Amino acid sequence: MEHATPPAAAAAGVTATVDLSPAAANLGGAQLLPCVIRQNAAAPVSDYFKPRSTGVEVEGVKVEEAFFRGRKLQGATLALPDGYRGYVLEKKSGEKDTQNSDGEFSSFVSRAEFQSITYWNHDVTPSAEDSIPRCFHWLTVANAMHKPVTAEELSNISALQNQDN
Repeated sequence: MEHATPPAAAAAGVTATVDLSPAAANLGGAQLLPCVIRQNAAAPVSDYFKPRSTGVEVEGVKVEEAFFRGRKLQGATLALPDGYRGYVLEKKSGEKDTQNSDGEFSSFVSRAEFQSITYWNHDVTPSAEDSIPRCFHWLTVANAMHKPVTAEELSNISALQNQDN
């Protein structure tokens, strides 16, 4: 079981556990729709939601097309970067958020895993400037921020600082 506490949440006293150990279904890809569906039951989605390639490419992004409740959606599929996996999480059944001396506590379990995400726009053609592809750039920044520093890099920095003094 992995324990995840985001920094902002830690300050607010919110703690969560995420259990990634159950054998999760492999979805291959997940769909991010520009709407809210207030339903929490099985549905024959593939009978009605049938994305297809348009053959159009905009700014290096291959555009797909689908219809949802009669409305045209245009989307693009993005593979998750190497070393990353996506999970569909569910709050553990029968467990409510509890309050302890440290604050709130929630518990989640993995139900499915995915390697790509298709995001859908309602009124505009997908582009590299959409928020979803742009947020993937932060993963590169995060990797750079947490990359271990080698002894050689430390000595180079030290030498540069000595030259400045």
